[in-house]
Amino acid sequence: MPQYKYKARESGGGALEGILEAENEKAVVSNLRSKGLVVVSVELKKKKSSLFGEPKKKIKLGDVVIFARQLATMVNAGLPLVQSLHILAEQSENPSFKKILKEIEQNVETGANFSDAMAKFPAVFSELFINLVRAGEASGMLDEILHRLATYLESIDNLVRKVRSAMVYPIAVSVMAMLVVTVLMVKVVPTFKSIFSDFQADLPLPTMILIGISELMQKYFLVGIGVIAISFFLLRKYLATEKGKFKFDNLKLKMYVFGPIFRKVAVSKFTRTLSTLVKSGVPILTSLEIVGKTAGNVVIEKAVIDVRDSIREGESIAQPLAKCGVFPHMVVQMIRVGEETGSLESMLSKISDFYDDQVDAAVAGLTSIIEPILIGFLGIVIGAIVIAMFMPIFKMTTIISG
Repeated sequence: MPQYKYKARESGGGALEGILEAENEKAVVSNLRSKGLVVVSVELKKKKSSLFGEPKKKIKLGDVVIFARQLATMVNAGLPLVQSLHILAEQSENPSFKKILKEIEQNVETGANFSDAMAKFPAVFSELFINLVRAGEASGMLDEILHRLATYLESIDNLVRKVRSAMVYPIAVSVMAMLVVTVLMVKVVPTFKSIFSDFQADLPLPTMILIGISELMQKYFLVGIGVIAISFFLLRKYLATEKGKFKFDNLKLKMYVFGPIFRKVAVSKFTRTLSTLVKSGVPILTSLEIVGKTAGNVVIEKAVIDVRDSIREGESIAQPLAKCGVFPHMVVQMIRVGEETGSLESMLSKISDFYDDQVDAAVAGLTSIIEPILIGFLGIVIGAIVIAMFMPIFKMTTIISG
């Protein structure tokens, strides 16, 4: 929807300015008049910057966590929401986030709900964040909900960073290995080839194979780069489709080494998110819809949607979870116990804590295993190239000494 800048006056004469999202100018005027304001001017807001949707400076999750934590403290201390937002906007070091907070402050000041004001910035505040704040507004426990939300976001952020750190090392080493091998084959091997051509002797088979590969790489180097770039572009296009994304996410869960880690992360995120939503008073069907959208995996999202549809028809949570085949048997059993004993949110929290520990152990084990494997593989490849290059020299030395 387009956004409109407006100027209005209160019945007491006070001037107000702000931005509203509406279908047209008439809707803006009608909205303002319904609040008892006298409309002075309304004009379409031009998007001169990438503030809405894609801020110029990326707003990190850490900024949102700090915002939620500080706002909770201020609200708990009795400060008015508008004043709290003003203080946080002024002290924000991120220019993009500062503008967004000021925009939210203006909307709240003109009578909008806090959650509705945040909903205008879906790139910054997730649907989960907005729904939890909405539940906090309805229950009068906004400060407690914000504290709970900040704790949840910190836990999820830590979990994601652990997995990323486990994957960054092998990817970085693999890229470096490819660069080193490429330089050796394209630059170093041709130099040795020109030296060997002066020997006028038959070269060993490994050396001839290596030189042949080097010549192919030199001849088709640019073509190879182009093929890789086009393949990467087409792969991204395919993964952007619903079918491609589903297949890729399904493959991630079934990968030999990383698959179990991805599955544990998905289970931990699912249980922690659902626990936070249920504990905050969000209805179970709404909670499952939000959990599905924030799962980060299309396969998990589809399974959660199926669970939600089954619950709408009168089934329990555990029963459809068992049918989907995505969640481990232990998780299903613990959720079933939680439902039967009336302590579902507590049981979900325990499951997420357990799987957080499982992810820690899996990441530590993976790092300790991958490091020697990569170093060994790199040593074998580069060692084979070096040996193949020096074999003719060893042969000539033997002939000369003989």
